[in-house]
Amino acid sequence: MSQPKNTSQPINRVVLAYSGGLDTSVILKWLKETYNCEVVTFTADLGQGEELEPARAKALLMGIKPEHIFIDDLREEFVRDYVFPMIRSNALYEGLYLLGTSIARPLIAKRQIEIAKMVNADAVSHGATGKGNDQVRFELGYYALAPDIKVIAPWREWDLTSRTKLIEYAEKHQIPVPKDKRGESPFSTDANLLHTSSEGKVLEDPWDEVPDYVFSRTNSPEDAPDAPEIITIDFERGDAVAVNGEGMSPATLLAKLNDLGRTHGIGRLDLVENRYVGMKSRGMYETPGGTILHLAHRGIEQITLDRGAAHLKDELAPRYAELIYNGFWFSPEREMLQAAIDHSQTKVSGTVRLKLYKGAAHIIGRRSPNSLYSEKVVTFEDDAGAYDQRDAEGFIKLNALRLRLLGRRDGR
Repeated sequence: MSQPKNTSQPINRVVLAYSGGLDTSVILKWLKETYNCEVVTFTADLGQGEELEPARAKALLMGIKPEHIFIDDLREEFVRDYVFPMIRSNALYEGLYLLGTSIARPLIAKRQIEIAKMVNADAVSHGATGKGNDQVRFELGYYALAPDIKVIAPWREWDLTSRTKLIEYAEKHQIPVPKDKRGESPFSTDANLLHTSSEGKVLEDPWDEVPDYVFSRTNSPEDAPDAPEIITIDFERGDAVAVNGEGMSPATLLAKLNDLGRTHGIGRLDLVENRYVGMKSRGMYETPGGTILHLAHRGIEQITLDRGAAHLKDELAPRYAELIYNGFWFSPEREMLQAAIDHSQTKVSGTVRLKLYKGAAHIIGRRSPNSLYSEKVVTFEDDAGAYDQRDAEGFIKLNALRLRLLGRRDGR
C-alpha cells in the first residue's frame, strides 16, 4: 500500500463524497487505514434515481458514526441554482454537450465544504480518477470555497490500479462486493436529474455503435410513439415555470420534461469530447428534459431578445460552457458572465409550444407579452407605412462603401 502524500500535516477528520458503491467504500476504509483518521460521509441526492438509504446502512456497517453520515436532498437547489442559470446561457460544450455531469460537481463540492466546516474536518476526499475531469471540478470547487483545505484524492495516491486489486482489498477488509462488480464493468455511468452519462470499455472505440443496453434514460426513437405529442412550456425571466399550464418547482418541472423526453426518445448524444486534462474521450449522454428545455428557451428568446443582445449571448455561451466544463463555476469570470446573462433575461417571458416526436423536439409556436416580433413590419402585404423600403438603398450603399473602394483598388 502506498504512503500518503504530505504526511507532515496530520489528518484527524475527513469528509468523503460517498456513494455507497464499491469504489467509495474501499476509499472509506483506505482513508481510515492510511491516514488513521475519522471519516464523515456525504451522499448527495441530485435525482440520480437510486435509493440512497443503502449508503447510510453501508456507512454504519463500516463503522461510521450515525451523526457523521450526511444524506442530503439537493434536487431543488441543483435545478434552481445550477441547471437553470446554465440553461439561461444556452451553454453547450463543443456545440453539443449540455454539461450534465459538469454542472453537478460544484454543488457537491459546495455542500461537502459546508459539512467539513460543520464537523471541523481537516480534509475532504473524492473518488474521481486521475484521468478525468471530475478531479479538477471537485478540487477547484473545494479550493475556491475553503482555500486552505486539505484534499485527498486516493486514485492519485494508492496502488489499487485495477478492478482485481480493488476487489482483493475489499475482501481483505470485509467490504461487501456486489456480484455485478466482480470482473470488469462493461461501462461506467453517472446520473443526476439532468442527465445520465456512460463511458468506458464497450464505448471506447468511437467507430462502434453504442449497444442498446447502454441506454437507461430514453426509449429508442424507433420504438417511440407513432403519434407526436404537443406540449407548452411557460417561462418567466428566462426560467421555465410551467408545463402544459401547470406551475411546478424547478426539480419537478425538469422531472416532468424527463418523463416526456424518455417516452419520445429525445436527448441522446454520442460525443467524442476534449477533456480538460488533455485527452479525447467518447461518451454517451442522455439528457431528455434538458434537451427539450434548451430548445424551448432558445425559442422564447427568439421573440424577446434584441438582435444585439442575442448575438452577444451566442458569443459568450461557448466561453461560459468551457468554464463550467473545466470546473470554474466559482470563478469571477463565470460570475461576471452570469450577471450579464441574467440581465438579458429580464424580458424573456412567455410560452413556447413544442412537438415531441421520434427522438426530436420541434418548436411549433411561441408567444410573449414582451415580443419584439411585429407582423405589421415583417409582412409581405401592405404594411401601411410601417417600413419604408426606399430606406434600404442608403443602408446598402453605406455598407457597400468599403467593398466598392476595395474593388476599385484591386481592379475586381
